[in-house]
Amino acid sequence: MFLRSRAGLKRTALVAALSVAALTPMAGVAAAGPGKPGTGKSVAAAAGLRSYLVITAPNNTSGAKSAVSSNGGTVYASYDAIGVIVAHSTAADFASKMRSVSGVQQVGASRTSDVPAASSNPAIPTSPSQTTPTANETSRVDMTQIGADKAWEVTTGSSNVLVGVIDTGVDDQHYDLKANFEASKSVSCAYGKVDARTGAWRPVGDHGTHVAGTIAAAKNGKGMVGVAPSVKIASIRVAEPSTQLFFPENVVCGFMYAGDNGFAVTNNSYWTDPWWANCPNNVDQAAIMEAVKRAADYATGKGVLNVVAAGNENTDLDNKSTDTLSPDDSTPSSRPVTASCKIVPGELESSLTVGSITSSNAKSSFSNFANKVNVAAPGDNVYSTMPGGNYGQMSGTSMATPHVAGVAALIKSVTPSATVDQIKAKIAEQADDLSCGSDSRCKGTTAKNTFYGEGRVDALAAVQGGTPPQPNGPWENTDDVQIADNGAAATSTVTIDGRTGNAPAATKIDVNIVHTYVGDLEISLIAPDGTSYSLRRANPGDGSANLSTQFTVDLSSEVANGGWKLSVRDTANYDTGYINSWKVSF
Repeated sequence: MFLRSRAGLKRTALVAALSVAALTPMAGVAAAGPGKPGTGKSVAAAAGLRSYLVITAPNNTSGAKSAVSSNGGTVYASYDAIGVIVAHSTAADFASKMRSVSGVQQVGASRTSDVPAASSNPAIPTSPSQTTPTANETSRVDMTQIGADKAWEVTTGSSNVLVGVIDTGVDDQHYDLKANFEASKSVSCAYGKVDARTGAWRPVGDHGTHVAGTIAAAKNGKGMVGVAPSVKIASIRVAEPSTQLFFPENVVCGFMYAGDNGFAVTNNSYWTDPWWANCPNNVDQAAIMEAVKRAADYATGKGVLNVVAAGNENTDLDNKSTDTLSPDDSTPSSRPVTASCKIVPGELESSLTVGSITSSNAKSSFSNFANKVNVAAPGDNVYSTMPGGNYGQMSGTSMATPHVAGVAALIKSVTPSATVDQIKAKIAEQADDLSCGSDSRCKGTTAKNTFYGEGRVDALAAVQGGTPPQPNGPWENTDDVQIADNGAAATSTVTIDGRTGNAPAATKIDVNIVHTYVGDLEISLIAPDGTSYSLRRANPGDGSANLSTQFTVDLSSEVANGGWKLSVRDTANYDTGYINSWKVSF
């Protein structure tokens, strides 16, 4: 679930929702979730239908899948590469029977409530109606605090870097997000399997859209700007509608999807429901820990850095004693826990775990602390995007985490070959040290302690020394150029600058020509050194009108910078036209 306040299930966030007309504060204590909490209840699909994680050795799930059916269950989803099966069953003895099946290592219930009826046919969330912001971007304390405004002078990030927002969904049509949103990589993982239908990723709460803006809101002069305003973001919605809970099978699905689909970074501002801390001596919670760990490790092995919030209970996670928040999908009760009981994914070894600080660089009152905290970032009253073209403030380690995810994306932008470990090391090395001060709960040195880890993340230092990503275009000329009827070639020039080295082997040339008989046209690309590349020969049999197409050209022997010319010659009489526009992109 969201990283909520220790006050209990009724999480309230310090939220200010901003429309284009007004700023309306909503009262509450600091937390990471949206202002309206989920109910914690589910709608039953069938009496007692429950979800289970059946765990085997990786790539050895076939026998267990057969046993699921013979023991009164169905396979809802399977992640064979990590040996995790999501099974549904109404049988009270399903888990006990499956634990005796050869090859099955663990079985655990992933919920204490029934599976929602919607799992069999999930609805696509409605796209929020939009308003266009009128306020200009302003200098914000959180961005200046971590040096993001200075980092933008080095790079605003590369569009080749993809960050996954594993959360409540993202408003892809928001004015400040739509330019950087990658719909083709966005999905829902609600209920535990990938739903790639258009719009399935859309928000069922405000939280994910707020997180997305902090990472990569566009630098377009309006609204606000994210830490890495030129990288791409995609939504991996794991929250279920109504409850907004993040169940283990959903989280497993999210990490697996990120690992298989080219993500560089994921932002994880939540803890996995229904248990705040999962204890290894409980068969259900042990299975949850193992399944989420395997999925997170799988993503890491595929080159994904998982940036995760530390949580908002103002608790020393190295000395846990009591959990009053669980299970949050039915009836929470107080229970004893120990340090061996882990919050996942925040306490996973593979995670880069983030604590929250105030604008004065002190630990936020709500922020958890532990040896596992790697770095800290601003999390109090963070201003960011909200669904529908709106903006607002939220507080929590949920708000600190996307600052670090954005910095990680900038590092990947300036050093595309950087591995997960190298990015983590760079973030730690460049972080600004913060001392414990007089708070006796803080353990360690100024260089590294349980409140701030390696210190406050530093966006500027993290990107210095790297190579800014080269511009990929497009470079375009939209001026109309008349083509003489059976005459000299018409030319239109595009000038490329800011690149180093040669052009790519798969350079894209987009051409839009208005002409009454395109069969007459002979088209070439002229490099800055005068070399001619034939794109299209005349074809007298082609009597169609107008030409809008893309050519792929190997220009790897040509220096990229300079004036490139599109040459178009009409080779026959009677028909006329003009070059409407053309562009080059790498």
